[in-house]
Amino acid sequence: MTDRHAYSRRSLDPFDRAILRIIQRDNKTPQRMIADAVNLSTAAVQRRIAAMEAAGIIAQNVAIIDPDTIPFAITAIVEVHLRDERAATVDPAKALFSETPEVQQCYYVTGGTSFVLIIVTSDIHAYEALTRKLFATNDLVHRYRTLIVLDRVKAATEIVIPEA
Repeated sequence: MTDRHAYSRRSLDPFDRAILRIIQRDNKTPQRMIADAVNLSTAAVQRRIAAMEAAGIIAQNVAIIDPDTIPFAITAIVEVHLRDERAATVDPAKALFSETPEVQQCYYVTGGTSFVLIIVTSDIHAYEALTRKLFATNDLVHRYRTLIVLDRVKAATEIVIPEA
């Protein structure tokens, strides 16, 4: 594989995998340090990272903020049961949940629940107002169940990248 290779989900070589492992832990790691760690030149690392960004393998470069350090105090995990699973019901629900800033994560799932949402709001009053908008007055929603998070034991963002 050359550095100009058009990436697919299955074409990551050992160098790419090693680079991804490093930048998932800290994407501010200097490229010279990455190059030393994976035995490539800095230019090769730079080209590979740029190619993985262009291919969408690296989707974003963001700062992860600890919610305990800012005024957003309520984290809720919400199971949402739609009235049915037809596309005419599911698609607008996906759009609504996707466009709602307080919804940090949204998963369309199997097993009797339609969606699992991770929601962060400033307080219980803000959460209650949001539930009215998203669930209580939404004809797409049959019912929902809220689990309020008491302690964030682990909230990882790193994806395990196998060796081969």
